[in-house]
Amino acid sequence: MFLHLFIVNKSGGLIHHRSLSSKAPKLGTNEWLRIGSTFHSLYAIANEASPVKLPGNKKNGADDGIEEIQADGMTLNCFQTRTGLKFVITAEPNTTAAVDLGQILREIYMLYTDCCLKDPFYELEMPIRCELFTQGVENLIQKYSRIR
Repeated sequence: MFLHLFIVNKSGGLIHHRSLSSKAPKLGTNEWLRIGSTFHSLYAIANEASPVKLPGNKKNGADDGIEEIQADGMTLNCFQTRTGLKFVITAEPNTTAAVDLGQILREIYMLYTDCCLKDPFYELEMPIRCELFTQGVENLIQKYSRIR
């Protein structure tokens, strides 16, 4: 169902990545870094190239970049925070019929704010190395996997 989760900071740096399923392709750290920075660039291009600007900069996000991509082999959803942090999840095709990927990303963002931002040792824009966040994401993914 769910394949990958990655989080990109406002500068395009990858700060978190993980596979969410045994079906997910195995990728090395360098591949993840390339994916994160490439997605950040595509998001910025989509924002600039968009012929129609959404009123009020969308309902939840900070601008008009990529929110969802549907492809034959996967679905990609992105939630950008007002500070420019991008939470991205990929899933198998047709997953959106069973669950709201945007809602899952908002819940992961809430975990980030509760676990990482309240940690006095976490530095903004730096890789996330918080076990509480990792476990929270794992529990959330298991919960939604049972729903489907």
